[in-house]
Amino acid sequence: MSLLAIGLASLFRAGAASAGTLVEFPNLAGHEPARLTAYLARPDTGFSGILNGERGNNAPYPAVVVLHGCSGISSHSIAIADRLGSWGYVALTVDTLGRRGLDGCYSGTYTDQAFDAYAALRYLATLEAVDPQRIAVLGQSMGGSAALYALDRDLAARWLTERFRAGIAYYPACAGAPMAAMSAPLLILIGEADAWNPAEACRWLEAHAWPDAEKVELVVYPGAHHAFDIVAFNPGRSLRGRWVEYDEAAAKDAEEKTRAFLDAHLIETSLGEPTAK
Repeated sequence: MSLLAIGLASLFRAGAASAGTLVEFPNLAGHEPARLTAYLARPDTGFSGILNGERGNNAPYPAVVVLHGCSGISSHSIAIADRLGSWGYVALTVDTLGRRGLDGCYSGTYTDQAFDAYAALRYLATLEAVDPQRIAVLGQSMGGSAALYALDRDLAARWLTERFRAGIAYYPACAGAPMAAMSAPLLILIGEADAWNPAEACRWLEAHAWPDAEKVELVVYPGAHHAFDIVAFNPGRSLRGRWVEYDEAAAKDAEEKTRAFLDAHLIETSLGEPTAK
């Protein structure tokens, strides 16, 4: 049994996750492992189905690929998928570490996770309940960095014909990107006091976007630390020598901005119109 299956089995027993199911799908050709595992939440099933029942069946739905951080798939990343489901999105939280037999970040994490995101996009596009033209990617920490890698047209996007409609990155590592050449509108949410990934690097990234690339929107929360949206880090603590801490005000604002950004690019924007740059 994979690390994902073991972890999610305990979550289901604890009642922490009730809206979605485990799924398995092929990785991209030439990439290992051959198959990936993920947690799928839908607006029309489980608790999300009850919440959305009065709205009727709006399939095909927009969708979001969710990428976890260095700690791997967790109750937090599962909760993100369930929340997205309650908002009317199909959400797929992809396990990058479990199938690879890993329990933390490694040298190829960002690239592997970025290509995992495209494999997830292809899988979602095969589902009748999903509109393949309205799929976004959302990542946190390691997953946020992978989202940047996935969207940059000079990196992962250059090898694939599929495109994400939008992207959201919570406290990613913005350093190292020579210029921002995003293939889709991107929202970055990060704390000013982040000791893992400096906010200043994200400011530089926003300021140096290619003029013909999609817009990078940056929100920096004063006083907020890394992992500011994870309730488990309340009170804050040192993790691997760096501070992490939940910030309720920042978390709530980021959630509101995430929902508004997704709605603007996956629901309110006509598919026949170009996204704003």
